[in-house]
Amino acid sequence: MARPIILAVDDDASVLEAVVQDLRRKYGQNYRILRAGSGQAALDTCAQLKERGDAVALIVSDQRMPGMAGVELLERAQKVYPEARRVLLTAYADTEAAIRAINTARIHYYLTKPWDPPEERLYPVLDDLLEDWNQGYKAPFEGIRVVGPRYSLRDYQVRNFLSRNQVPYVWLDPEHDDQAVELLGKFGIDDSKLPVVLFPDGTALVQPGDGELAERVGLRTQAKKDFYDLVVAGAGLAGLAAAVYGASEGLKTLVLEPEAPGGQAGSSSRIENYLGFPRGVSGERLARDAFDQARKFGAEFITQRATSIEGEGQYRQVRMANGAEISCRVSLIAVGVCYRKIEAPGIGRLTGMGVYYGASLAEAQSCRDEIVFIVGGANSAGQAAMHFSRVAKQVTMLVRGDSLERSMSKYLIDQIAGTSNITVETGSEIVEAIGEQHLESLKIRTPKGEEVRPASSVFLFIGAAPQTDWLPKMVMRDPNGFVLSGRDLRVEGQLPRTWKEDREPYLLETSMPGVFVAGDVRHGSVKRAATAVGEGSMAVQLMHQYLAQF
Repeated sequence: MARPIILAVDDDASVLEAVVQDLRRKYGQNYRILRAGSGQAALDTCAQLKERGDAVALIVSDQRMPGMAGVELLERAQKVYPEARRVLLTAYADTEAAIRAINTARIHYYLTKPWDPPEERLYPVLDDLLEDWNQGYKAPFEGIRVVGPRYSLRDYQVRNFLSRNQVPYVWLDPEHDDQAVELLGKFGIDDSKLPVVLFPDGTALVQPGDGELAERVGLRTQAKKDFYDLVVAGAGLAGLAAAVYGASEGLKTLVLEPEAPGGQAGSSSRIENYLGFPRGVSGERLARDAFDQARKFGAEFITQRATSIEGEGQYRQVRMANGAEISCRVSLIAVGVCYRKIEAPGIGRLTGMGVYYGASLAEAQSCRDEIVFIVGGANSAGQAAMHFSRVAKQVTMLVRGDSLERSMSKYLIDQIAGTSNITVETGSEIVEAIGEQHLESLKIRTPKGEEVRPASSVFLFIGAAPQTDWLPKMVMRDPNGFVLSGRDLRVEGQLPRTWKEDREPYLLETSMPGVFVAGDVRHGSVKRAATAVGEGSMAVQLMHQYLAQF
C-alpha cells in the first residue's frame, strides 16, 4: 500500500532542501516526502496525486513566494485535500499575517524560521498534527475488487470462493455503487460480462472459473511431484486431520480440494461444542488453523478435484479434473457431502439469486435488515440462523419435523429460543420460490395450509448427499452413495469377491485395499466435527498398519 505524502513547498532551493532533509530523517520511513518549488507547482502536484488516489497527510509551505504566497496556496490546497494538515513557514516579520491566516485560511500551525534544532522546534509540532490526521484517516483498500450484481449465481460463487479461501476482497454492486460503474468504464468492461475480478496491478479476470481464479490469487493448482505416500481427496475436517497426522508422521502428503479447506464445517459461523474451545470457534478459524498446521508439517495442498482412483498391488493412481495423474501408496476419501437439492418450482432457477445451499458467510452482509429464511433443523441450520440473526431483520426457520430436539444440539435450541428475531416453524416446507430477476417471495406449506410470504434470501440445509459418483465400481457404496468400509463390507457375512487380500479389511478401509474413507462421506458416520477429525487421524494409523505389510 502506498505511503501517505508530506509535501514541502519553497521557492528557495537551499531552504527547500533543508526542509526535505529534516522531514525525511524523521518521517521518511512512514511517509513519502515530495517537494515543489512554487505554489502553482504544489497545486499541480496535489491534482496529480488526487487523480491517482494518493493520500496527502501534511503540506508545509513557505509564506514568501513569488506568484502565489503560502497562505493562498494552503487555502487552495484545502479544496483538493481538505483533511491534510497545513503548516506555514514564516519569517518573524510575517507572524501577524500568519496568525490572521489561521482563521481565514484555516491553517493548522505556523512555524518561524529557522526551526533549529528540529527535535525541539519542528518535530513535536508535526508529530501532533500527523497523529491527529492519522486518527481520521482510513487507508483505501488496494486489494482485489469483485464487481458484479448481487443476484447472480456466478458472482455469488466467485465471492464465496474467495471468502472461503480467506482471500481479502471488496465487493461492488454496479446496480447500487457508482464506484463499480467507474471501474468498469476504466477497465473497458461491458456490464453484460459480469462478474469481473479486478486486481491491484491493473489486470482483470472476466467471468473467471474457479481454476483460473485459484491460479490468479496464488493458490496452487499443480502438484509438485508425481508420487506421494498419501493422497487425500477432500480438505474438510477429516481430510485436514489426516493431512496433519500423515505429514507429521513422515508420509509425503498431498491434499486435493476443489473449493476451500474446511468443508461444510468451514462455513459454520460458530461451533460451540468442539472440545477445547469453551467460547466457541468459527468454522473458518478451525479450518484455517488446521490448514496452517498441516502445511507446517509439510503437507501439500492444491486446488483440484479428484475424478477417479485406480490401481492394483502396492500403488494407487488418482486422476484429477485437469487430467493429471498422481501415484501414491495409500489414499483417503474425505470428500464430505453436499446439501440435497429441493425440487420445488423456482428453486433451481433462482439458485444464487436469493436461493442458496449452505450458510454463505459471503452473503451475510447483503442480508442486513432483510427477511431471511433458513430451511432445515440440524446444527448447521441452527448455527446459520444465529449468524444471520445478527444482521437480518427477521430469520424464520422452516423445519419439516415436529421439533428441533431430534436433530439439533440442546445449546443451539436454547440460543435460538432466546433470540427475539428468530422464529421456528415446525411442520413446514417450501412449495415454490417466486421471483423474476431474484427471489421475491416463498410459497410455504404449513400445518394451517399454504401461504405466500415475502423473502429476500433463503438458505437450504436439507439432508446430506455424498459426492461419490467419481469413484469406481470397485469401491462399494450403500444405496444412498455413502462409502462402505471395514465390517460394513460384509454382505450376509461374506466379503465381496473383489476383495483379494488374505486379511480382514481395516476399520476405515474401503473395498479397494489401501484406499480408506473418513468423515461424513463414510457409511454410518456421525455427522459431527469432532468425529470427522477423529476418523481422519485414525485413518492414518490404519494406513501405517497397511503399509507395514510391504
